[in-house]
Amino acid sequence: MKRSLLTGVLCAASFIAAAADYPTRPVRIIVPFGAGSATDTVARTIGQHLSESLGQPMVIDNRAGANGTIGAELASRAPKDGHTLLMSTNTPSAAAPSLMKKINYDPVKDFAPITRIGTIAFVLVANPSLPAKSMKELIALAKQQPGKLTVGSGSAGSLVPIFMLQQMAGIEVNHIPYKSIPPALADVMGGQINMVYADMVTGTPQVKSGKVRALGVTSKKRASLLPDVPAIAETVKDFELIAWFALFAPAGTPKPAIARVEAESAKILARADVRERFSVMGIDVAPLPPAGLAAFQKSELAKWARLVKAAGIEPQ
Repeated sequence: MKRSLLTGVLCAASFIAAAADYPTRPVRIIVPFGAGSATDTVARTIGQHLSESLGQPMVIDNRAGANGTIGAELASRAPKDGHTLLMSTNTPSAAAPSLMKKINYDPVKDFAPITRIGTIAFVLVANPSLPAKSMKELIALAKQQPGKLTVGSGSAGSLVPIFMLQQMAGIEVNHIPYKSIPPALADVMGGQINMVYADMVTGTPQVKSGKVRALGVTSKKRASLLPDVPAIAETVKDFELIAWFALFAPAGTPKPAIARVEAESAKILARADVRERFSVMGIDVAPLPPAGLAAFQKSELAKWARLVKAAGIEPQ
């Protein structure tokens, strides 16, 4: 009994020592979307504070493309030593298996969950020259011109609502895929395409500057960040789509490293200044520990499979 107790104490001491020693060099945070995207902004915000608390630089590595699966695959194959992390979203970590015929990683088996960061809604924005000034007018215009209106996407959160609206409102639009949302938003402002569902981080500043017109938000209720913009559900009953951000590591990463990053992230997300920064970007801070994130991710895999099927999206 005494030997067992001593072994337990020594293991605990070893775990604490390993956690204290980590990290020993700069940590790479792979972001599977482009610079300026919401995921990029979240990664840079968390990374800055992790760098301060962990005493090592956090290097942001943007690897956009293929619904975030290029970056996720890269992260899944990275050394399992805690010095590579993935700032992921519902797109590569829950929706991709339903959106794509083949992905070269398993969202669950190939990753160790660390913490969920928060959730975010999207806003449907259009070039100001588009005649429609409301969701009702947009639906009417789309019915008059089936397949003519162009809508960009750069993630599952911006892709799925395109097809959801087609199904629920009985319209047809022309979908234009992009590697991430910022270039799609740039093309909306430039008049190359008509619309895009932009996350609140990238879309709100352009709405407030008048460069794009907001038609509706994807949350069930109006967003506090854009209180004058109706929820799409006010026109199309039961329309809702919320995305999320979470931090993962390659499966097999030492538990002390996972525990250290999760503990420091929890402190960061509890800070009033961080919560306020995220709030003004339209992000609701909603942390979950590793076990909670693992359960949440599994439920999200099922949820996005249902959403993709209900929207009539064929895997590409």
